[in-house]
Amino acid sequence: MLAIVGLGNPGPRYSRTRHNAGFMVLDELARRHGISLAQRELYKAARGSIKGHSVLLMEPLTFMNLSGKAVARGMRKFGFLAEDLLVVCDDLDIETGRVKIKSGGSSGGHNGLQSIMDLTGYSGFPRVKIGIGRDPLIPSDKYVLSGFRPDEAAALEEAISRAADAVEAIVTEGIEQAMNAINRRPSRAR
Repeated sequence: MLAIVGLGNPGPRYSRTRHNAGFMVLDELARRHGISLAQRELYKAARGSIKGHSVLLMEPLTFMNLSGKAVARGMRKFGFLAEDLLVVCDDLDIETGRVKIKSGGSSGGHNGLQSIMDLTGYSGFPRVKIGIGRDPLIPSDKYVLSGFRPDEAAALEEAISRAADAVEAIVTEGIEQAMNAINRRPSRAR
């Protein structure tokens, strides 16, 4: 079973902020595949199926910087390993609206990824990254908690859909084929 974890911050205050792109993708996957996430102590989660493959969808409710705490608890509760993780998150270093798959590596300064790495002791899990860009006039910690501008709406909606497609491709075709299909395909919305 693949455990697909979308990163974000809980509560309505953060629901449409840049840092919640991972939650948006998980919500799209849940909608597409008829999976209803149930709230537990540290996360929302549910088992389901994506195109015949068993998956667990999970959204940590511990706030971004403590995502690893929820993932570690989910690992114990649902019996998956760190090697079974696929994490969906935002990325400041990718332009808004672009989607990229990465097969593992460092956190790149992303506190949610770092928390998961710290508490699982593993960094080799694949990631689907949704570009949120940067604004040189706004400090990064404030920027990630800001909402998307109206002129970014089309790019955001396409990115959420493409990121959900990327997760489906990883589940059904494997990481290498998914990377070839997604990372080389340019975004339509600008």
